[in-house]
Amino acid sequence: MTNRIFNFSAGPCTLPLPALEKAQHEFLDYQCSGMSIIEQSHRGKFYDEVHNAAIQNLKFLLQVPEDFSILMLHGGATQNFVMIPMNFAKEGKALDYVMTGSWSKKAAAEGKSYSGYTEVWTNAADNFTKMPKAGELKPSNNSAYIHICSNETIGGIELQDFPDCGDVPVIMDMSSHIMSRELPFDKIDMVYAGAQKNLGPAGLGIVIIRNSLLETVNTNIPNFLSYKVHADNNSLYNTPPVFAIYMMNNVLEWVKANGGVVGMENLAKQRSAFIYNAVDASDGWYSCPVETCCRSKMNVVWRLPTEELEKKFIGEAAAAGFSGLKGHRSVGGCRASMYNAMPVAGAEQLAQFMVDFKKSNS
Repeated sequence: MTNRIFNFSAGPCTLPLPALEKAQHEFLDYQCSGMSIIEQSHRGKFYDEVHNAAIQNLKFLLQVPEDFSILMLHGGATQNFVMIPMNFAKEGKALDYVMTGSWSKKAAAEGKSYSGYTEVWTNAADNFTKMPKAGELKPSNNSAYIHICSNETIGGIELQDFPDCGDVPVIMDMSSHIMSRELPFDKIDMVYAGAQKNLGPAGLGIVIIRNSLLETVNTNIPNFLSYKVHADNNSLYNTPPVFAIYMMNNVLEWVKANGGVVGMENLAKQRSAFIYNAVDASDGWYSCPVETCCRSKMNVVWRLPTEELEKKFIGEAAAAGFSGLKGHRSVGGCRASMYNAMPVAGAEQLAQFMVDFKKSNS
């Protein structure tokens, strides 16, 4: 195919071409079964192989320890915003939230429904332009958990150092940079992510949770919203999002063939360096509001001298084959989301476009 453009959208993400081509090839007749994978019974052998392969690939690539369970659920990250306090809120326990931007605020909005809600760190006064350092995060006394969004897609900031919160469970929303860096599971008790950034299509949420935390789940909640119920049923309590899981497994196979998580991290560093270098070398014509030490490798944000120039930039970039560069409506500006499947060539060519646009408009 020669007409694919560079998709810099914040989500759904661009997917690896081999993963898409595999799906195209198998779509009408999956492994000579006479049916598509989306027509198969989720209890049948064909889907069973896909389901368990996806779990094993996640476990292998992220080096998930044996004392963790992997869940594949409906609803993406947003459903987990609701499920986390529902599962873990206890009488007399604090629910600690770290406020790093728009997505942490949405997660916290669900926590506020419970009496123990506590805001333990915020950067709101600086317009969410930095992440906390590991030593700055102090859980409340008698905390049920501390929740952190470790990469904010809208603000373009990324947590660099994982905190050590002792016996307090650390729960992280890693939707927009999962599979792009190795994870210290000795410091994390639960990781969750919507699949549509780095793992596959929308409609799927991944949860990696310590088994000891699973044992503390509240029992007076609906079965469908219980992490323990889904874990006990191998994520087959109800019909799972079959096609999304199938596509994620295709993506994971591509990740394995391209250096695994270490390979993805190296690619992320290369891509983001092209754009940040274009910004930093522009003598302030392009400006990034994020503190340098907290810049995201997944979501690069910048401004131009005027909103009129930003509108012109986005329009001309789209005509040149660079899609999805408009910043979130809440903050404006420009944003390049460069998830795992974005070719390095896309970032390199966008950086050159930025240089050329400045020459023509400054």
